[in-house]
Amino acid sequence: MYRPGWVSQPPRSLNPWTVALLVGVTVIILAVVIGLLVYFLAFGQRLFYYQGTIQITNVQYTPQLQVPTSPQYRDLCKNIENMIEDIFNRSELRNQFIMSHVARFRPSSRGVDADVMMKFRFRSNNNRASIRSTVERILVDRLGTSGTLQINPLSTEITPLTNEEIENIFIRACGMRSNPMTSSGDRVMGGSLAQEGSWPWQASLQLRNVHHCGAVLISNTWLLTAAHCFRENSDPRQWSVTFGNSIRPPGRRIGVQRILIHRNYRYPRHDFDIAAVQLSSGVTFTRNIHRVCLPGSSPQYPPRTMAYVTGWGSTMPGGPTQPRLRQAEVEVISNDVCNSTSAYDGAITEGMLCAGYPRGGVDACQGDSGGPLVTGDSRQIWTLIGLVSWGYECGVPDKPGVYTRVTAYRDWIREQTGV
Repeated sequence: MYRPGWVSQPPRSLNPWTVALLVGVTVIILAVVIGLLVYFLAFGQRLFYYQGTIQITNVQYTPQLQVPTSPQYRDLCKNIENMIEDIFNRSELRNQFIMSHVARFRPSSRGVDADVMMKFRFRSNNNRASIRSTVERILVDRLGTSGTLQINPLSTEITPLTNEEIENIFIRACGMRSNPMTSSGDRVMGGSLAQEGSWPWQASLQLRNVHHCGAVLISNTWLLTAAHCFRENSDPRQWSVTFGNSIRPPGRRIGVQRILIHRNYRYPRHDFDIAAVQLSSGVTFTRNIHRVCLPGSSPQYPPRTMAYVTGWGSTMPGGPTQPRLRQAEVEVISNDVCNSTSAYDGAITEGMLCAGYPRGGVDACQGDSGGPLVTGDSRQIWTLIGLVSWGYECGVPDKPGVYTRVTAYRDWIREQTGV
């Protein structure tokens, strides 16, 4: 039942047009304030790149310092990069310094010269000559007294680098997925689509312009792949190589001049499953096309080492190849485990490497043969450790993918390709 009571008068309110005007003005003011903040915090600053040569007098140059995957190269790089980070973090440029990266080592009359790139962030209106002078002064003043490395500070000279020069340095280096200074046919299932340029050494080996196997670029003229890819046809004139993430449509295509199959490979055995492919013309390295690093002959990759396998193979046994490059993360599995009775029961030899998961589900698959298995170090330099070779179906528990172990064939690769 309705119970009458005292009825109050409705409060007076603003005119709707007035409310709309006030809201609009508020939004505009907020947008201007946010825009100014973004400009001064982001656009009001810019990145500056410099390269310096640092002479290290208590380290002797050895051939291992030419190999980015060697422990000597890696350890010396980390020592230098940590030293430079410490120097600038204790200087007036602590808020401007971002990172450093050793590009290469060269022999010098007093030891080793290290070419080092450095990245800073300064306001756009800062004087460039003054910035360069400050960076150089800090290095010269503090290099000789920092860390265990003995530095000749008088040898240090800083030069500015453009974005293009930085990019070219990283394109020429092996195993760099991206510029850290800016940012029988077998088998990838259980993975994800790869971004353009994520794996710039990946290539498609095509028979009569149809994808047949994967391959991996180790120089501007040589690739590695699996020997079994040529079981039915080894005529170079019938083969070509394409680069880029897509095989439908393909990216850049180059013909094949030579196919060198390991002389000890005998189908249907899986030993010595490696071949070298020479392009009919050298490929020009770009951000999206360049070479992977090769390991030495001795490095071992222990169980549980994380690695990536990539390819255009099917995502299920017997399925079609995929038009876009896929990637999957797997773990290295010891040969002892892989040779257990529940796995491959003694079929894994020293020239093979297993990778996957005991539970299965992530694997290479038909169409991935010859493609790369790579692992990255702490500096994000990627090394080729395996070539997709064989396995029982795809992604079956206790039946991981089996790869040609690249370290076992390092001398053969050098003899055939000079790389």
